[in-house]
Amino acid sequence: MKLTIERAALLRALGHVQSAVERRNTIPILSNVLLSAANDRLTFSATDLDLEIIDEALAQVDQPGQITAPAHTLYEIVRKLPEGADVSLSFTGEDPRLTVAAGRSRFNLPVLPAGDFPVMSADGFSGSMSVDANDLIRLIDKTRFAISAEETRYYLNGLYLHTVIIDGQSRLRAVATDGSRLALADMPAPEGAVGMPGVIVPRKTINEARRLLEDAGESVDVQISPQKIRLELNGAALTSKVIDGNFPEYGRVIPKDNNRTVMVDAKVFAQAVDRVATISAEKSRSVRMAIESGRVVLTVRNMEAGQAVEELEIDYDGDPFELSFNARYLMDITDQISGGTMELRFGGPNDPALVLDPGDADVQYILMPLRV
Repeated sequence: MKLTIERAALLRALGHVQSAVERRNTIPILSNVLLSAANDRLTFSATDLDLEIIDEALAQVDQPGQITAPAHTLYEIVRKLPEGADVSLSFTGEDPRLTVAAGRSRFNLPVLPAGDFPVMSADGFSGSMSVDANDLIRLIDKTRFAISAEETRYYLNGLYLHTVIIDGQSRLRAVATDGSRLALADMPAPEGAVGMPGVIVPRKTINEARRLLEDAGESVDVQISPQKIRLELNGAALTSKVIDGNFPEYGRVIPKDNNRTVMVDAKVFAQAVDRVATISAEKSRSVRMAIESGRVVLTVRNMEAGQAVEELEIDYDGDPFELSFNARYLMDITDQISGGTMELRFGGPNDPALVLDPGDADVQYILMPLRV
C-alpha cells in the first residue's frame, strides 16, 4: 500500500473513527484502525466489537492495499504535523511497519494483518428513514444528559429511540432516564420511521453519533433493527449494537395533575442554584426550594461549610410549599431551556416535578424531589 493524502483530510477522518477505539484492549487488533486504499480513496474502520465507525477521504493512491495500525498513535502523529502538509503512508513487504512521512518527519508504526480485523455486518435492517441532521442533534442534546451511568440497570444506559402516536400524528421520540430524572424530546416522524422497532442506543454510540453529526450534511440515513442501528452521513457510517433490554414504561411517571405552576427566568435560576450549591454536601447536593407568592427562597445547609440563602422573583400566586432537589440535576435541565423562561409544575411534596420549555413545546423533563 502506498498513497499520499492531505493532512486535513486525514486528520478529519481519523478523528471520526479513532474515538471508537478503547484506550485499553485485551485484543491487540482492536487498538488498531483498518486502512484500505483503493480508487483514489482511503477508507478508515475502527471498532470495539459493539460499535463500528467507517469514514473515507480522497487520496492519491499509488498502490492499493490494506493494513492496520495503532489508531490513537497515528491520530496523534497526524494531529501534530504542520497544517497544509501532504502525508505519505506506505507499507511494503520489505519493512513490516507502516511508514508515515511528511516533510522532514518520518515515523514507523507496528502493524497487524488486515485479515484479522473484525467487521460488523451491515445486514438485517428492516428499513431506513432520512432524518434532518439538525433534528437528530436536537433529540440527542435535549436528552442524553439524563442517561444513567449505573451499570446494574443496563437498560437505562442508553437513549430510547422509538415512535409514538400523538393526536393521530406519528412522532419520533427520544427518552433517557436514570431513575431520578427523565428527559423526553419529540419531532415529527420522518418517512420510514413508522413500524421501525424501538431501540435503546448505548451512551457511547450516542456520543459518537453526536460528534459525527457536527460534520454531517443536511440529512442522515438511519437504519434500525431489533439488534443494531446504523447511521450513514456525509461519507461516514456508524453501526452499533443496541442494548438488549426493555425500557421502562416511562409514561407512568409523567405527572398529569401537577397544578401548581411556577414561571422563572431559567438563566437567573440556574446561576442562583449554582451559587448556593457551592457549600452543599457533595453526595446529595440538596437545594431546598421554599416557594410562595412572587418569590422562591433557595437554601443550602451544610453542617461543615455553613449555610447559603438566595431569593428570586417568580411568577406564582398560589399557596406556599417547600421541596428539595439535587442542584446538579436542576442545572442540567436549565441548560436545555431554549427560551428565557422555564415552566415548573409541582404536585405534592413527594411528587415528581414537570419542567417545560415554553420555547420548545416538544420537550419535557421530569425531576424527582429529594427526601431530606
